[in-house]
Amino acid sequence: MDWKTFQALLSGVNKYSTAFGRVWLSVVFVFRVMVYVVAAERVWGDEQRDFDCNTKQPGCANVCYDHFFPISHIRLWALQLIFVTCPSFMVVMHVAYRDDRERKYKAKHGDNNKLYNNTGKKHGGLWWTYLISLFVKTGIEVAFLYILHHIYDSFYLPRLVKCGVSPCPNLVDCYIGHPTEKKVFSYFMVGASGLCIVLNICEIIYLVSKRIARIANKLNRHKRKMAVRQNDYNEEAFDNSVDTMPTLRLKEQPPSFRSAVKSSQRPPGLKLEEKIRASAPNLSFL
Repeated sequence: MDWKTFQALLSGVNKYSTAFGRVWLSVVFVFRVMVYVVAAERVWGDEQRDFDCNTKQPGCANVCYDHFFPISHIRLWALQLIFVTCPSFMVVMHVAYRDDRERKYKAKHGDNNKLYNNTGKKHGGLWWTYLISLFVKTGIEVAFLYILHHIYDSFYLPRLVKCGVSPCPNLVDCYIGHPTEKKVFSYFMVGASGLCIVLNICEIIYLVSKRIARIANKLNRHKRKMAVRQNDYNEEAFDNSVDTMPTLRLKEQPPSFRSAVKSSQRPPGLKLEEKIRASAPNLSFL
């Protein structure tokens, strides 16, 4: 398998990932792919030849090896690495789909018009694609750990196994090659897989909490805008009521008792005399 090509494909996912996603990708390459390529492949390279049984019965060693190792650790880990990194390509394909839509939109409406502010930003459908990929990766990791534990009953590799499968003449002892070394690498790969599961869960929590915080901020801004508009409306209504109330009160206020009494007691002759005096010319200078 060409792991360099595999690394080149996954490197495109790094720029669309969060901080937890970048740490996850580093753990996959450094602690899993590199260990797999450099050391683990060589340790399990001659496992069937080193699987020795204390009998010369033809076919007994092969049958016992197939019984205890239905699938090799090294091949199971290779499948795990392939399957666990495939969901990351969903994000790359979604971004490529956005880029294609953006290109067609600009060709139709001009270069100044944009359909997306940033095609790689995790909003809308891309956010859901990224979140689903995290759930799928976590599920694949858990499934392969369960398969490994179910096939070998545990993550521990014994030095000696007893086999009574036909065509073995009786219960024979079979010895596994490099058992301690294989056990160390098994624990290491299982631990790296567990670390990747923890990072995926942390990234899921980070994305969901960030989305909830963004929605809460939008709701708070909307409430503040509505409160400001309501306050402005109340102030305008209050000002209008203050201006109109004195005039209404003056118009609706009945005449006082004193003014009514004065106007009724005043003789009409005085009013006529005042009018004549006001209209007569001033002859005092004569």
